[in-house]
Order: sequence, then C-alpha cells, then structure tokens
Amino acid sequence: MRLLALLLPLTLAAQTDPSGLVDHVRLFTQVFSLIEENAATPIEAGPAFESGVLPSMLRKLDPHSVFFNKDQFEQLREMETSTRKGFGSIVSILPGRVIVLQTMPASPSERAGLNPGDEIIAINNVALSRFDMEQMVEYLTYTRQKDALLSVRRQNFPRPLEFVLSPTTLNAPTVERSFALKPGFGYIRVSSFEEKTGRDLKNAIEKLGGHALKGLVLDLRNNPGGVFATALETASLFLPSGAKITSVRGRSKKEENIDVPADNQPYQFPLTVLINEKSASGSEVVAAALQDNNRARIIGLPSYGKGLVQSVFPISGGNGLALTTAYYYTPKGRSIQRRYEGSQIDPSLNEAKAGVQPDIEEGPERPTRLRIFLDSNGMITSYATEWLRANPKPQSGFVMPRATLDLYQRWLSERNVQPTLGEWSIDRDWVQNRLEQEIVNLSLGVEFGDEIEARRDPAIQRALSEIQSKHEAGGRAFLSPPPASSGNPNLFARRLAHPF
Repeated sequence: MRLLALLLPLTLAAQTDPSGLVDHVRLFTQVFSLIEENAATPIEAGPAFESGVLPSMLRKLDPHSVFFNKDQFEQLREMETSTRKGFGSIVSILPGRVIVLQTMPASPSERAGLNPGDEIIAINNVALSRFDMEQMVEYLTYTRQKDALLSVRRQNFPRPLEFVLSPTTLNAPTVERSFALKPGFGYIRVSSFEEKTGRDLKNAIEKLGGHALKGLVLDLRNNPGGVFATALETASLFLPSGAKITSVRGRSKKEENIDVPADNQPYQFPLTVLINEKSASGSEVVAAALQDNNRARIIGLPSYGKGLVQSVFPISGGNGLALTTAYYYTPKGRSIQRRYEGSQIDPSLNEAKAGVQPDIEEGPERPTRLRIFLDSNGMITSYATEWLRANPKPQSGFVMPRATLDLYQRWLSERNVQPTLGEWSIDRDWVQNRLEQEIVNLSLGVEFGDEIEARRDPAIQRALSEIQSKHEAGGRAFLSPPPASSGNPNLFARRLAHPF
C-alpha cells in the first residue's frame, strides 16, 4: 500500500496538468501496488524499474536513449577515457578461431608466456569454436575485464597449454595508425574521438611532414564517434576560419551554428576521407563538414546515419541517463540522422539516403572461395609461424621472397589443399600479400603489417590515387565531386585484428 500514498498529492496536481501526465502516473502506481500485494512471486522494485519500466519508456523514443544503473554508468565513464582493461595482445579473429598476432612488452600476455602464432581455443572453459565473428568480439571484450583462464594450442606441443591472465589498464590511442603510403603522401586511421584524439592527430600529421605533405588519407571507417568537441577539433585541422562545421537543432534548444574558430591555421594539402557503414556520429560530422565545404573527397560506403546530440545526465543513486536532446545538421542543412519509429529503423531509410553519402563508392575486397578457406582455417597464420621458425627475423621494409609462395603452395598440397590453376592465378598476388603481412604481424608487429595490407585495400588505393591527382593539379580543394562508382556494402569483411 506504500505507493498508494503517492496518489493523494497527485489528485491535487491533476487539476493543473493538461498533458494528462498525472493520470498516467496514478495508473502506474495503482498497477504496481496491485502487483506488489497480489502477485504470486514477490517483486523487487529496483530491478522492476531499472530493467523494465525505465528501458521500456526510453525505447519509445529511439535506440540511443538509455538508462544506466550504477555499474553501467561507471563503465560509461570509463569508456570516455582513452584507457581500457585488457591483457596487452593483438589477436586475429576468424570465424570460430582466435590467433595471437602480437604481445605488448611487459603486458600480462607477455609475462604469462603467450607467443605470436598461439591459438586461443577456449577462455574460462568456453570453447571459442562456437562463436561467429561478432559474437567473438563481444565475448573477448567481456572476458578481458577480469581474470581469465586461457587454453592455448601451440604448434609442436602435444596438448593445449593453460595460462591465467589478469587484466591491467592499457593505453588505447585512438590515432591507431600513421604511415606513408608513398613519399609525401600519408595515411592516418582514427578509431574514435576521445579527449586526446585531436592532439594526437595533429602530432601524427606533423611526423608525416605537416604542411609539407603532398596529401593525406584520413581513415574514419568503423569509427563510432565519441567526444563531440574532439570531432570538431579534427574538422578544424583542415577547414579555414569561419567555415561552418555543423549546426544543432532540437525541441528545447535554439539553433546553434558551430563554425571554425578565428585565427585557425588549417592544413591545406589535398585530403581524402574513408568511411563505411560503421562510421557514425562524430566521424559523420567530420566527413560531412569536409564534404560540404569542398575540402575533401569522401570515399567508401554510406555511413551509419547517427547525427543526434546525446546528453548524459547523472541521476540519483549513482545512476545515469543518456538522452537524445537535439540533432546535428551538415553545413548545407541536411540531417544525417536515420529515421526511427521508436527503437525500430524506418524501412524507408535507404530511400532517404541517411548518413554521409560518399563521392566515390568503394567497398572492401571481394571474397573468393580460396581466400575464405585459407583465412577461416588459419592456414596463412600457421604457415607464417612455421616460416619464422626456419628463417631469420624480418627487418623493417621486409619483402617476402617470391619463391616462398611456391613453398607455401607445396605446404598446402601436403595438407590436401589443392586450388585449381585458375583459383591460384586469380589469388596469387593476394596470397603473397597476406603471407607477407602475417609474417610481419608475427615478427615486427601489427602496425607494420597494416602497411602491407594497405597495398591491397581498394579504398585506400583509390583515395591515394585521388590525392596524387589533386597534388599534381596543384590544388587543395575538390571543387566538384566525380560521378560515384558502383559499390557493394555487403562484401565479405576482412579478418579482424582486435585488442585483447
């Protein structure tokens, strides 16, 4: 009966409540009191509100408005920093398989004795073979938050090895990769926007040559956004003072234009930006600002379509609320936000062309039967591990001897893998590149392997071609977009290199 006591003040308030809110609150308290008194199973008020009432109410708004209990809110705060818990290793994720590519110096993985080439077959007695790639990423993210028991298969060992790893706080820079594609032409990948991203991006540009660069490929693929102020800082690195970056509009918020600050000194070299279907929020704001201001050509696949302002409110009991309070608009006034009906995506999304539309569509590599088989069965990593045991450690600038490819073909044949002449002819260069990449991953580190992978990435190569052409033409802005080429967003995704 305790909630029925709330009805007395509500009766008086109802006289001045034209929206009918008080009537709905009264109905809720009546239903809850009846459940509390008469339900066959006792009800706990906390879980009922936190897991039922509040999420159900927010679900009617959009998928991004969320209630966080105390533990979830603490995790959210942790995610706003550039530190993460983990074991200090980089692993290759394949369907049902996880192979160690690299262990960081002095990390829990290195101290425990994990080696590049080890295959993790189970974590906490859960076999990894049961997971697809998305499930694998989720499970690895979950398990690296606390002590974990790893069962590991190591080549030439008769039975699996066991390791107990304790996670530690690791630095996780969001400017993940920075290297030269060709002399004078740089590549930088930004995985998200956090407090230090703007500073780290500027430092990376300076190391590549700064204002003397002939051109830059900025990779925002799979970038989900993050700290909005940092996204604005990123756009300002390439736009002149006074240029509009975005505008904000909402029911309770007066329209606000966000422009590049005065006295800005942007980089003026030719620029291309890579996006895909997982580029969202802040990365879309950056891409749209550079596109609408004719500062960069956008290459890749249409972005996710999340152009909303999320305000996070601390509430009582250490809980929190993330609420959509406004929407971002591009400099030309277009909303990039996909449409929802409650928590469901509007079926007319594709017709509405939400998100950022690339000037040039370019998807990932198309799969072949041979590529899928070799990667999914770990047959490239396994051979690379054996090769490293029999050959001197590669040095920077390593190029795999062409004869190694013939040895690899013989190695496959000994394991009853015999591609047809046509399959081998089509994929020979791809296999050469992947073998070279994996040898470098396992010996020098994934950051060096990524430079090799960039040579076969069609979006990176197309972006490089664009900035080379623009540099040769002597300009810095792309004044008119070229016709879009055909692309397919449903192509086979490459194998993942993931922190663990």
